[in-house]
Amino acid sequence: MSIPSFKLSRLCVAVAIAAPAALVGSGAVAAEATVKLIVNHGQASTMAVGSHASAVGGRVTRDLSRLGATAVEVPASKVAQFKALVGAANVEVDAERTLLGQRVGPTATPVLRGAAIAGTEVAPYGIPLVQADKVKGTGAWQPVVCIIDSGIDGRHEDLKKNTMSGKNFTTSGKWNTDENGHGTHVAGTIAGVDNQIGVVGVNGKNQVILRINKVFDAGGSASSSTVADAMMDCLDSGANVVSMSLGGSSSTAVEKNAAQALDAAGILTIAAAGNGGNTAISYPAGFKEVVSVAAVDANKAWATFSQFNADVEIAGPGVLTLSSVPTGTGVIGSLTVDGTAYEAIAMTGSAQGSVSAPLYDFGLGQTDDTGVAGKVCLISRGVITFAEKVTRCEANGGVGAVIYNNAPGNFAGTLNGAPTTIPSMSLSQADGAALLAIAGSSANAAVAISNYAYNSGTSMATPHVSGVAGLVWSFHPECTAAQIRKVLNNTAMDLGDPGRDDKFGNGLVQAKAALQKLEGGFCAAN
Repeated sequence: MSIPSFKLSRLCVAVAIAAPAALVGSGAVAAEATVKLIVNHGQASTMAVGSHASAVGGRVTRDLSRLGATAVEVPASKVAQFKALVGAANVEVDAERTLLGQRVGPTATPVLRGAAIAGTEVAPYGIPLVQADKVKGTGAWQPVVCIIDSGIDGRHEDLKKNTMSGKNFTTSGKWNTDENGHGTHVAGTIAGVDNQIGVVGVNGKNQVILRINKVFDAGGSASSSTVADAMMDCLDSGANVVSMSLGGSSSTAVEKNAAQALDAAGILTIAAAGNGGNTAISYPAGFKEVVSVAAVDANKAWATFSQFNADVEIAGPGVLTLSSVPTGTGVIGSLTVDGTAYEAIAMTGSAQGSVSAPLYDFGLGQTDDTGVAGKVCLISRGVITFAEKVTRCEANGGVGAVIYNNAPGNFAGTLNGAPTTIPSMSLSQADGAALLAIAGSSANAAVAISNYAYNSGTSMATPHVSGVAGLVWSFHPECTAAQIRKVLNNTAMDLGDPGRDDKFGNGLVQAKAALQKLEGGFCAAN
């Protein structure tokens, strides 16, 4: 399956009622469109801007006076009049910011509790890829990682043991609820607890403290002014690292000013490069004060959706990454063979259920084979559709279907509505080869509502980098944000063209290599 290009941001244009609607006959006048703007007024007061907004039937939406700005919403027909009042040169569109990750595979409506992953813990491929599993011991302090996203499921089994606080910048829920699911996935990558269930994050031993600033509701859209406000709250809350898996195609002065304020305060700010698969620049990643993160897959290959340009600084795993989602909203495949857990992805359209039976080599699934009766089919990808493979497995008496890739890495597949009744899932080529060698072994295959899911996007790459920054910094509190940024770049695994390039930046972030560099006195020398 190829990863689709994700939509870049667009300008925020809202529809709201600017004034009480007058009645015409028996119907009301349609609500007038409104436009979200930012007034960069410097030392002038928000009150003065608010007076001008009120004069044209608008309102102040956010006070950003510490950044010399005010966000307003005014009727579209009054924009020119409003600009004349405050000075057109001071006004810019309050650009939209969107989340830069997308759920892969099936989803579920929320239930009270979903299943963990086969009652055991899985280390998603990104953890060893960034060497987080090679960092042992306890740090000297806990850096604060401020996540600006859609909130967090504070009761999640893999997150609730973290020390965390937060603030809600939306009208939806609380900071520790997540109506979208994206923020919980990001948080799991940074700090999923090593507790023998679910997944483990980069900082699985509580090496960091989390600050959760919620700017997205279920719809996944926010304004630049809201993001800037949340950035300043990160500063006020003592953040050391700010992680933003979000972006948009238009820059704003207020967001740039916030990035500069964080940089001046010694905070390392990290953001997603964007999912357009082109050379466009996404913001805030495009500001020089911000680390722009590209995405790679499990084979360290460039993710085709990842934006590539001169601002890209470093890369992290971002294709089919497994992490936490709000409790009971995921549907996940799990596969355990002879006590070893494998990373499996539920087929979209798979039946839910759990089976325990021997593994059986069912080839490509093209021909009937009654030997599979009562067994779990192990099937190679290729030639025919996933639906045909699973349907034939079931028709021959198979009780579960595991389709392994015919190319490096895993994949996400769909049954396209085929009426199957057995659990089906995908597996990587390497894991498929390993299981072929032990066909006949006892397997437990399940597809169930879960607290975990797979996402793809530069949104998923970003928390790997943010998490590694917090992890290595926890061992060396004497280092500055600039030094941590430099050591991550200097020790990244070079990928693509030799040296820095636009697709990978300086390369794949490497926790162990960075820590070894720090142990050698890097910060004292730099």
